[in-house]
Amino acid sequence: MVLGILAHVDAGKTTMTEALLYKSGFLRQAGRVDSGNSFLDNDPQERERGITIISKQAELAFGDRHITLLDTPGHVDFSAEAESVLQVLDYCILLISAADGVKGHTLTLWSLLEQYNIPCFIFVNKMDQPGADKDRILSLIREKLSDNCLDFSNLSDELIESIATCDEDLMEAYLDDPSAVDSRQIASLIGKRALFPCLFGSALKFDGIDGLIKLLETYTLEPSYGEEFSARVFKISRDTKGERLTHMKILGGELKVKDILNEEKINQIRVYSGEKYESRNSVSAGCICTVTGLNESRMGSGYGALSDSPSLLLEPVLGYSAFATDTTDSSTLLKYLRVIEEEDPQLNISFNEEHKEILVQVMGEVQLQVLRRNMHDRFGVDIDFGEGRVVYKETINGSVEGVGHFEPLRHYAEVHLLIESAERGSGMHFDSVCSEDILSKNWQRLILTHLKEKMHRGVLTGSPLTDVKISILTGRAHPKHTEGGDFRQATYRAVRHGLMYADSILLEPWYFFRIDLPATNVGRAMTDIDAMSGSMDPPVTEGDRAFLTGRAPVACIRNYAKDLAAYTAGSGSISLSLAGYDICHNAGEIIEEKAYSPQADLRNTPDSVFCAHGAGFVVPWNEVYDYMHVESPLMHPAAAEDNTLTEHLSESYDGPSLGTEEVDAILNKTFYSNSTSSVRSAAEKRKGVGKSAAPKPFETDKYDDYQYRPIEKKTPFLVVDGYNCIFAWSELKSLAADNLDSARDKLIDLLSNYQGYKGCELMIVFDAYRVKGRGHMMHYPVDLQVVYTAENETADQYIERFTAKNNKKYDISVATSDRLEQNIIWGHNCHRISSRELELMVRNVSADNNS
Repeated sequence: MVLGILAHVDAGKTTMTEALLYKSGFLRQAGRVDSGNSFLDNDPQERERGITIISKQAELAFGDRHITLLDTPGHVDFSAEAESVLQVLDYCILLISAADGVKGHTLTLWSLLEQYNIPCFIFVNKMDQPGADKDRILSLIREKLSDNCLDFSNLSDELIESIATCDEDLMEAYLDDPSAVDSRQIASLIGKRALFPCLFGSALKFDGIDGLIKLLETYTLEPSYGEEFSARVFKISRDTKGERLTHMKILGGELKVKDILNEEKINQIRVYSGEKYESRNSVSAGCICTVTGLNESRMGSGYGALSDSPSLLLEPVLGYSAFATDTTDSSTLLKYLRVIEEEDPQLNISFNEEHKEILVQVMGEVQLQVLRRNMHDRFGVDIDFGEGRVVYKETINGSVEGVGHFEPLRHYAEVHLLIESAERGSGMHFDSVCSEDILSKNWQRLILTHLKEKMHRGVLTGSPLTDVKISILTGRAHPKHTEGGDFRQATYRAVRHGLMYADSILLEPWYFFRIDLPATNVGRAMTDIDAMSGSMDPPVTEGDRAFLTGRAPVACIRNYAKDLAAYTAGSGSISLSLAGYDICHNAGEIIEEKAYSPQADLRNTPDSVFCAHGAGFVVPWNEVYDYMHVESPLMHPAAAEDNTLTEHLSESYDGPSLGTEEVDAILNKTFYSNSTSSVRSAAEKRKGVGKSAAPKPFETDKYDDYQYRPIEKKTPFLVVDGYNCIFAWSELKSLAADNLDSARDKLIDLLSNYQGYKGCELMIVFDAYRVKGRGHMMHYPVDLQVVYTAENETADQYIERFTAKNNKKYDISVATSDRLEQNIIWGHNCHRISSRELELMVRNVSADNNS
C-alpha cells in the first residue's frame, strides 16, 4: 500500500512521519525538525528552513501490512510537488493543526484529494497545545470539508449509527441488523471516499499514533492490479553523481532490469528508503521504485497500458525574468534551468525571443530562494531575478466557431472548430464531434494532436488560454495535396480565428488568506481587503485576537504581510494558499498596459491562407467566412432550431458541400490562371481588418466571378536517387545483395520503360562519392539520363544543385525516401515522391503495358 502524508505548513507533518517510522520499528529514535536530524528531511536547505521541499519515500511495515510512505511538502510554494505524488497514492493522511484549524491550503489539498479520488484519514495534530478544543475543531472540519468526517477515537454505538448514515444501502441494512456495519463495510466506505475517520493527538508526544496505525491496519484494502504492465511517473530527480532518476509506481504486471520502455532500456531498479536504496532485479505491481536509463520520461508519463496524465491542476502564478550575475551566458543558464525544471513540477521556464530574456514562473518567493541556491550549489552559477509579475490567463464566455484554412500552392487543409467555455479551473479539453464520413479518423487524430501540443494564447493580452473546450466540427483534406503540416497550420489558425469572435475574459490568480491579528486592528484589515477587491467571511474573535478568512487577487495581497506587520507592530500574521484563477479585478487596466495586438502576433495569426492564380494569398480573419470551402455545420437549419450546438454534429450531414472533384477544379483553375482583373478583385476582397457583424454563409459559386486564363505548363522532369530506390525496392534490394551492377541495370531498364510510357524527361543519379575521378552522364534513348556523381560529391548534393538551378525551367519531381533531402527539394519548389511510391507507379505502368 502506498500512503501519503499531506498538510499545510507547520502542521507537524515531518514529526508525524518520524513518529510512524519509530512506531513501526524502522527507527530506534525519532528525529526532530528543530534538531535537524529527521530521517526524510535530509536536504541541507530543508534542515536550514525547517520545511519539506522535496517529496521522499520510506519503506515500513505494521504487522503483515507493508507500507510505502511518501512525505510531501507542506509549504504553499511547493504544493505542485505534493500534487505530483497524489497520482500514485492509495491512501493519505491529512494533517490539521489544532492551533490553526482548516487553513486555506488545507482546502486546496482537500480539493486535490477529491480530484484524484484519494481515500483519506484525518489526524488533528498538536492537541497538547494550550487552547486546543476537540469539539470546535471537529465542527470546523465537518463544516469546511465534509459532514462524513467522523471522530474515530472511540468505536461506540453512536459512531456506528453515524457511519451507517454515510451510505443509503448500508443504512437500510443497519436498520435491519446493526451488526451489518462491520470493518469490511467501513473499509469500503473509506475506500470510495464516503467516510473520513478523524483522530486527535500529538505526533511529537506519540499521542494518538497507535490509534492511527490501528485504523490503517483495520480499515485499508490492498488495491488489485492487472497482469498487463503499466506504470506512472510522478517525479524526476538526479542522484549525487548526477545520474537521471525516474520515480514511478508500477500499476500492473512486472518491470525487470533491461526491459525496454518506449525504446529506452532500464539499466537499474532501485527502491529507496530515505537516502539509501536497495537494488532489485524486478518489481511488481504496487511498488514505488526508481529506475535509471530513461532520458525521455517526464512527470506524468505513462508506460505500458497507461497514457500520459494531464497537466497538474496547480500552476505557477508569478513570473520573473532570470539572469546570471556572473559571466555565465544566457544559453548556458537556460540549459541549467531546464535541468531543474525537469525535476520541479512547479517551475516553468521559457525564453522570450522578442526580448531575449529567460522567464521563470514559480509559486512564490520561497521557491525563488530555493532555485537560486540550487543553481549555485549544483552548477556554480549565481542568478538573480527581476521584478515579479502576475501570470494572467484568458478564457471565453459562450461558444464560437473558428475556421482555419491553409492552402499555399500544392497544400490543402481546412478545419472548423467549436470553441466553448468550460468550468472554471478545469483547464483545456479537446474532443471531436465530426463524423468520420466527412473527415477521416487519421486526420481527426492529427488535428487533436496539434490542439494538444500547443499552448494557445488569448487575444486580449496574449496570455495562455484556459477553461475552454475545443471540438472538431468538420474539415477537409485533399487526396493529393494535403500533408500533416497543413493541418497544423489550419488548426492553429482556426483556434485564433474563433477567439477573435469570442467574448474573451481576462483571468488572474487568487489567494485564499487567513489573517491572525489583534482585535483592535481588524477594521483596518477589512478596509484593506475591500480595497484589494477581495472578499471575506465575518471576523471571528477569540479574546483579544481576531481572525479573517477570505480570498483576494494575488497581485494585491501577495506582499500584504509587510503592511500587516507594520500596523500591528509585528503581532499580525497572514497565510496564503492558491485559490485558482478567477475574473481579473482590473482587466481594463491590464489589457491597456499589455497593449497586445493579436493581428500583429504573426506566430499566432488568426488569418488564413487561400490559393488563387498559382500562388497563396492571405485572407484576414474577418473575411475567412466568405472564402471557406466547407460549409459550417452550425449554419445547418437543424442548428438554428436546436439550443444544443453539438447535439446534431455527430450525425452525417447531407446538405450541399464541396466534394473532392470540386476542390480539384478549384486547384486546377487557380494553378493555371493568371488573370490581372481577378488578382485585383481578390486584393480588393482582402481589404479591411475590423470584425464582421456576423459570419456570412458560404457561397458555393463564389469562384464563378473569376475569369481564368491558363498559363504555359512546364515540362515534367523526374529525378531519381538511384541507390536510394534500389535499397527501398524489395526486388532490387535482393538482387543488389548478389550483384549491385545487375540491380543498377535492372533499375535503368524499369525506369526507361516508365519514361517511355509517361513521356517525361527522366534522370537517374547514382552516388559515386568514394569513386575517384570526374562525374559523367550517360544519355539513353528518349530523354533518359544516367548520372554518376564526381569524386567527393553525393547524389543528394547533385540533386540539390540540379533542382535549385532548373526549378523554373522544369516541373521537377524527385524520388527519394531521404527525409532531409525531401525537405530541401521541397524548399526548391519541387515535388517529392518516396522511393516506395515510385515503385508502385512503375508497377502500375508495367501492368498496363502487359494488359
